[in-house]
Amino acid sequence: MVMRKAVFLDRDGTIIDNQGDLGDPGGVTIIPGAKEAITSLADAGWLIIVVTNQAGVARGVFTEDDIKKVHEHIDTLVGPIERYYYCCYHPDGVIQEWAEVHPCRKPAPGMLLQAIEDFDIDPLASWMIGDTARDIQAGLATGCKTIWLTDPGRVTEEITPTLFAPNLGEASLFVLAEEKVP
Repeated sequence: MVMRKAVFLDRDGTIIDNQGDLGDPGGVTIIPGAKEAITSLADAGWLIIVVTNQAGVARGVFTEDDIKKVHEHIDTLVGPIERYYYCCYHPDGVIQEWAEVHPCRKPAPGMLLQAIEDFDIDPLASWMIGDTARDIQAGLATGCKTIWLTDPGRVTEEITPTLFAPNLGEASLFVLAEEKVP
């Protein structure tokens, strides 16, 4: 069996400009270059999987249906995303059914592991790209190569990604270039 390669993407701060709870599709703003990056990766044969913590459900700010509407709207703006995995759990949630520590919540690798199983993905041939240390930790826990989207002023010693990049557009160039190296 041939395993697939994937680029796992965080959502907020990676694809869309959002650092809070977003349950309204009208609040979606695509980060410049994200659409082109996703298209070029998909065109090169990469499976595009979004893995996103969505604790706004646990906090009672929005519902799972709201998340789905936001994702449907993102699809109309950026194109070929194979699947969204999201985690609504948060240990400090006010909605009891979502108030717990859960293995799908990044930095735990649960969402990535589920996608790896669902799509027969080779994690060693795959990448996790995100804007927080917990994104990088989740990728490293599965054996993926990682790109932390950050500027040099935010770099810490808390975690070491494979690479740093300022945005998804630049990160996609690294992924595409690495694939061409013999």
